Amino acid sequence: MKPASANPSVARPCGPGRPKDLEKRAAILAAAKRLFPDSGFEGTSMDAIAADAGVSKLTVYSHFRDKETLFTAAIRERCEEQMPEALFDVDLQGPVRGQLEAIARAFFTLVAAPESIALHRLLASGSIASAKLAQLFWEAGPQRLQTGFQAFLQQEVAAGQLVIADVPRAASQFFCLLKGELHARLLCGCPSQPSQADIDDHLRASVDMFLRAYAARSPVAGGAPSA
Repeated sequence: MKPASANPSVARPCGPGRPKDLEKRAAILAAAKRLFPDSGFEGTSMDAIAADAGVSKLTVYSHFRDKETLFTAAIRERCEEQMPEALFDVDLQGPVRGQLEAIARAFFTLVAAPESIALHRLLASGSIASAKLAQLFWEAGPQRLQTGFQAFLQQEVAAGQLVIADVPRAASQFFCLLKGELHARLLCGCPSQPSQADIDDHLRASVDMFLRAYAARSPVAGGAPSA
């Protein structure tokens, strides 16, 4: 008689991918998203992440080969939660202004979140000393958003909604406009924090400025932007 393990009908799958494995992976990422902004890269150990996630350190390493990989995955997931790829899907039946405002709200919510502010301060202070780590952060977060938004703009240009000669530069300008003074005040920890009304007005004004620069003009000479 063959051993039970040799019988395909009773053999069990092994390795990551089963429901419990996915739950553990999610718990590890949730712990990483909490601890890295609070303690920085150097101050966050894999032991601490394992304890916070309620798993063994071996389990952490079975999902993420090292701390750099986990750091990158945590940054990527945090961005995807707030700004999923579907946010950059073009709706050619709707006004480009509405789509830009939706992207603007999601982006500002992401960068203004307390954990994002904390991580930004750590990066700016040099607490994350490795240039490699800084590059990993850029590729997992800001660069991913830039790439998605550039693709969105390119499709709007092809559809005739926008007129942009340098799409990468326009994408960078848009995100810089959205941060503006309000984000700088948050980073500095100013006592007077912007209200939701301040934020809404700022985002609308930023989208207005972007469209004044890049919206396709109406056929009438000197006409207002068609968007």
